[in-house]
Amino acid sequence: MKYVPLGRTGLEVSRVCLGTMTWGTQNNQADADVQIEYALANGVNFIDTAEMYSVPPTPESYGKTETIIGDWLSRNPSRRKEFILATKIAGPGMKYVRDGSNISGKTVIEAVDASLKRLQTDYIDLYQLHWPNRSTPHFAKHFPGVISFTDVDRNEQSAQILDILQGLDACIKSGKIRHFGLSDDTTWGINEFIRLSDKHGLPRVASIQNEFSLLHTKDWPYLVENCVHEDVAYLPWSPLAAGALTGKYLGGARPAGSRWTYAQRNGIFRDTPLVEKAVAAYMEVAKRHGFTAAQLALAWCDQVDGVSSTIIGATSLEQLKEDMAAFDMTLSEEALKEIMAVFKEYPVPF
Repeated sequence: MKYVPLGRTGLEVSRVCLGTMTWGTQNNQADADVQIEYALANGVNFIDTAEMYSVPPTPESYGKTETIIGDWLSRNPSRRKEFILATKIAGPGMKYVRDGSNISGKTVIEAVDASLKRLQTDYIDLYQLHWPNRSTPHFAKHFPGVISFTDVDRNEQSAQILDILQGLDACIKSGKIRHFGLSDDTTWGINEFIRLSDKHGLPRVASIQNEFSLLHTKDWPYLVENCVHEDVAYLPWSPLAAGALTGKYLGGARPAGSRWTYAQRNGIFRDTPLVEKAVAAYMEVAKRHGFTAAQLALAWCDQVDGVSSTIIGATSLEQLKEDMAAFDMTLSEEALKEIMAVFKEYPVPF
């Protein structure tokens, strides 16, 4: 396993981050226990979760994943120091989470306390804002005209960010969290957090996790370049495009128990004719070079300049083993050329 800096925190994290969002819906406690043990035994020291998990998000599934991790920690308290634990506060819009309110300094403090209780730990290494209060070009909103930037009150947004930073600062000073990061945010969001933290002597953003895969590369190169030069760790989530890049959904297939068989997750915006064609083409490249389709996508993501640690999730130990093996595999120059040929044909399939 290789390790990289988590921004300017002084922490070193594994190139593989264990994602957990299926624990509580598609996976039970026993499944999670096995995945945690396997990941730690194979050098993973970075585990990511969120108060909103498990998915698909519902009032019933809220907090389940943190509770599962907390159960494991309660039985293995001495192993807490073996890994960097990251979780997230949900952004606005979910009525059953703080009445759908915006993130604020006050709600950060409340949510941290609730997560610590579910996780059964005294501290969180990396506390992330799951999505911003303002609209951002994520979840298929990255096309012109879908959202507006000109009708946003910048001063209001900046005041909200400052308030959030003050709440995070209080949590850090009390020892409840060590560092903070962003998720589903933009270059402006990153830089406004940095500007305000520098101006007011408040904690500095350590990382950002955004969707990034062979089917979805809108952060390259602009946001990723910004992360590199500002020492903000870039953490791709959904490197398999919600499972599409495994090829298991080709031809309309919906394997029993797979993510796209669940309500609210039935392909969503990723199930398009162009995705079908792109995935089929990537599968042919994988076959020619001795990779599974999933391994090709993950190995490609890992080698992108500026990527820090890639968040992977699996619903079985077999899938986890296959996915983790990709980070020990090297794509040849020929394989990379063939991947780029497919990418240029299908640059924005959803």
